[in-house]
Amino acid sequence: MLVKVFGSAVFGVEATTITVEVNIDKGIGYHLVGLPDNAIKESSYRIAAALKNNGYEFPGKKITVNLAPADLRKEGSAYDLTLAVGILSASNQINAEEVDQYVIMGELSLDGSLQPIKGALSIAIKAKEEGFKGFFLPIQNVKEAAIVDGLAV
Repeated sequence: MLVKVFGSAVFGVEATTITVEVNIDKGIGYHLVGLPDNAIKESSYRIAAALKNNGYEFPGKKITVNLAPADLRKEGSAYDLTLAVGILSASNQINAEEVDQYVIMGELSLDGSLQPIKGALSIAIKAKEEGFKGFFLPIQNVKEAAIVDGLAV
């Protein structure tokens, strides 16, 4: 099953929306494409532990994740939550009918708690400009992102 979720890349003070496509199919493996750095490549370990520690499963199937646009370098662990929600939704472990109306960012700890991210205000401004309904992010970043009127944080 194919699911699209949205995250964001921040370069300086400008944010760019990143489309995260997660496809789960028959087979085995975890394939991450779209110019991810090492922190993003290592995300599968953090995600697997966080899911297991919260009663979910990391699917034992072929998982393909595309971070688009593919020609833009993606950096950091702030995509953990974006990827986890995509995996949970694509594997039908959660009902995420409106997930494409939100930007989702956050670094996962192994217990599933979230660590703060950088650039929350820039991401919130871009999300509002692009017509997203809201922004899911760590509680530590809520005050910063809530400055943007008309965006559920």
